[in-house]
Amino acid sequence: MSEAAAIRPPLPVLYAERAVPREKPLDAYASRIAAYAVAAGAGMRARRLARIVPKVDAFDAALRALDDAALRARARQVAIRLRSRRGFPEDVVAESFAVIRELSARLNDRRHYPVQVIGAYAMIRGYLAEMATGEGKTLTAALAAGTAAMAGLPVHVVTVNDYLAGRDAELTRAIYEALGLSVGVVVGGQKLEERQAAYACDVTYCTNKELAFDYLRDRIVLGQRDGNLRLKMEAIDGASRTAKLRLRGLSFAIVDEADSVLVDEARTPLIISGEAKGEISAETARQALDLAAGLEADADYTLITDQKRVVLTDRGSDRVADFAEDSGREWRGVIVREELARQALSALHLFQRGQEYLVRDGKVQIIDQHTGRLMPDRAWTDGLHQMIEVKESCKPSPRRTTIARMTYQRFFRRYGHLSGMTGTARQVAREFWTVYRLPVVAIPTHRPLRRTALPDLVLPTEDAKWRLAVQRITALHEKGVPVLVGTGSVNCSMTASRHLAEAGLPHLVLNAAQDGAEAAIVAEAGQRGRITIATSMAGRGTDIQLGEGVEELGGLHVIMLERHEARRIDDQLAGRSARQGQPGCFQAILSLDDPLVAFAASGLLRPMCRNAGLIFGDGPSRWLLRHAQRRAERLHARMRRNLLQSDEKQSRTLAFSGRPE
Repeated sequence: MSEAAAIRPPLPVLYAERAVPREKPLDAYASRIAAYAVAAGAGMRARRLARIVPKVDAFDAALRALDDAALRARARQVAIRLRSRRGFPEDVVAESFAVIRELSARLNDRRHYPVQVIGAYAMIRGYLAEMATGEGKTLTAALAAGTAAMAGLPVHVVTVNDYLAGRDAELTRAIYEALGLSVGVVVGGQKLEERQAAYACDVTYCTNKELAFDYLRDRIVLGQRDGNLRLKMEAIDGASRTAKLRLRGLSFAIVDEADSVLVDEARTPLIISGEAKGEISAETARQALDLAAGLEADADYTLITDQKRVVLTDRGSDRVADFAEDSGREWRGVIVREELARQALSALHLFQRGQEYLVRDGKVQIIDQHTGRLMPDRAWTDGLHQMIEVKESCKPSPRRTTIARMTYQRFFRRYGHLSGMTGTARQVAREFWTVYRLPVVAIPTHRPLRRTALPDLVLPTEDAKWRLAVQRITALHEKGVPVLVGTGSVNCSMTASRHLAEAGLPHLVLNAAQDGAEAAIVAEAGQRGRITIATSMAGRGTDIQLGEGVEELGGLHVIMLERHEARRIDDQLAGRSARQGQPGCFQAILSLDDPLVAFAASGLLRPMCRNAGLIFGDGPSRWLLRHAQRRAERLHARMRRNLLQSDEKQSRTLAFSGRPE
């Protein structure tokens, strides 16, 4: 029997998760009011949590004096104390942190900084730690995850892609194993047995999508409202459904890049679909597309672009009915024919090749709007995917219908203990509280910040923007200053590459393929004279090291060529420079033709600004951009709120009917 098994009692056959009570309207209103006070206390909480640091330091001398075997024996003693006491007592947590810190120093030559200790303690207390980019969140998570796992809780460390999940697990594996803990990794493409083995480990690194879809598959197996007692009874009878389950439940989660997972991706529901009866024939889809092409915008239909919805007008419904009279059997029902028309209009006007999807090997593959990456195993439901396939002259795949559905908001609230970390959280601190009951803690930086933020420049035209950007990059390159060019889309990154190539500037382009090679290229972006073009998501989580002599040149210079709809994403891009007290610089060079600027500068303002031919500095340009971002952020927050309300309503309906959620 292993040392870990000796101190770890066998877990009962349980599927642990927290029941989230239905929030009444008055409670929701009170929560929104309280969110202002909770958000305002981000800095004060960090000062209060800092009391853990001297308590951890008090164990240093004694632990340094122990040999490796004695230190591991001390870890087993701490595990026993954590399991024997309720919750996470501060004195035991301090000793656990001290042991893990000493093991990390010996095994990885990395000793946790005081700010990392504070961040880990925040997560143990169920907070969201806002830590600046480059402050070492991977090592911080190891303190909290190791402590929770020694307390006997299955821990899920959730991140945004397969590469980061595997990398972080390998970076910290030696620490966990020295504590007597097992480590698993869940990535795409694994079989059921591999996933079960990974989730059976004490600490499991996984992506948010794989985790959430595995949970949905488990809910299909379990059925609606099956309790733990029934699972135990089945296990006794030898016919337990637990053999088909992937997870052991939802006990303790640490969400890395929490703003991306819990906010940005929360606008899209998670759906498991299956083949539906009554496939749409290619002929019917082509008829619907021909009909849609002949309908007139505003007169026959209205496009709600930001919500990807189409609304038929009364005239549009009449035209669809007239068309159906001379069409086949599939057009007879009113609901069916209008749905066909709406899906065809969506395929023509709301889903564009190169933006929402690509065509590869004769198949339509969806582009993840948050990462820019392809999702070849995903498909739109209710006939939309087939409509787009016919539009692109591809062979229609079987029609899909929804089997299980859930939002990230509802999923993560089911964890018994939820915590997280990210570089940008305070802008959405109120939403973190009202939705997830996660107070934000602003963790100070290890060293003073030395980033220079130059004024934003907004030029009247796109051509003027590119001329100025190329001039600026050329001047920096000639001095040997490394430049990271940040774009908000793949199209913009390719346009930037073309302009730099025409100017004879050597460069590398990364547009969110996100693998080990991409991370390695981003890590080298700080070398002397290097020019790297990257989308906002490319290489996220990768530390950029400055080359020799670069610090004397002012460090890495980040130039943003597109503002993102959320200011947090801009801050993340800026955070790639000036890490750990190094110098760095950041500047945005934009135009009034940029999508976000155009969103704000509507009506008379935009032509007036362009005709004036002005280059705006701090004042008008900053106001224009912030105005646009605030509008977009409010819109997206409303979409997330409406999605959650719709999901909860549907959940109650399914629960009443006895179907799985």
